[in-house]
Amino acid sequence: MNIRVCAIQYKLEDITSFEQFASQVTHYVRNASEYNVQFVLFPEFFTTQLLSIGDDQGIPLSIDKLPTFTDRYVSLFKALAASYNVHIVGGTHVVESDSGKLQNTAHLFYPDGRVEVQAKLHLTPVEVEDWNMTAGDSLRVFETEYGTIGMLTCYDIEFPEIVRMARAKGADVIFCPSCTDDRHGFYRVRYCCHARTIENQIYLVTSGTVGSLRKVDFMRANFGQAAILSPNDIPFPPAGILNEGIINDDMLVVADLNLKLLADVRAAGSVTTWRDRRTDLYTDWS
Repeated sequence: MNIRVCAIQYKLEDITSFEQFASQVTHYVRNASEYNVQFVLFPEFFTTQLLSIGDDQGIPLSIDKLPTFTDRYVSLFKALAASYNVHIVGGTHVVESDSGKLQNTAHLFYPDGRVEVQAKLHLTPVEVEDWNMTAGDSLRVFETEYGTIGMLTCYDIEFPEIVRMARAKGADVIFCPSCTDDRHGFYRVRYCCHARTIENQIYLVTSGTVGSLRKVDFMRANFGQAAILSPNDIPFPPAGILNEGIINDDMLVVADLNLKLLADVRAAGSVTTWRDRRTDLYTDWS
């Protein structure tokens, strides 16, 4: 089966209303739809743009106010997924958990109106110490008409075990929304994305934020590039890059994923890393 995916380099800039945010989001989805894609990926923390709207005095909102936009965020993306008949990984949005804690959560919007979520499992120091967030406590994979996918956010991809678990649960494609503020953070995530494709013989789709939110703490600098990555084997490009954007530009990238090729290389590739893992020494998940 072939599926076409799109990853968005989302340009952050200060706005004054939710309608501006909705207009920008709709632009990207409409543009992606012109390429007949089945999946669209937005970056991590792109909804922090809403904090720049500010309060009645024009003072930027704090991170704990971001969940007040959740209903409108969900309604917007459900409508876009249905209208354009596309699965949307709506980046991440900060929600309030059942226990009242802030969680950085990836959302999957199906064209039929379903919404699934995966909270980020590994949090950075800024998320914990400055934004008082709590990590998710379970890994899920998601069935779609195009196969099984996972959603692992930014720092999550730097932990090989969690991606191995997602593959063991059946995921062939991992969507990785990301947000990094400098080259060091960007390349940590990017290099780990490549490693995960090799270890697990999967596709990995990653996106990033570009631009600047001048009014929002910790979002004033962004260094990003979207990429669609494959294993490094003969059926795929030698560098494992199906497509990538121009660093820090406002754009989207599109590529086709051939799921049969994954099965082929797992069975008889130049190396068979998935088949050759030593589950007698280390387990995938329990």
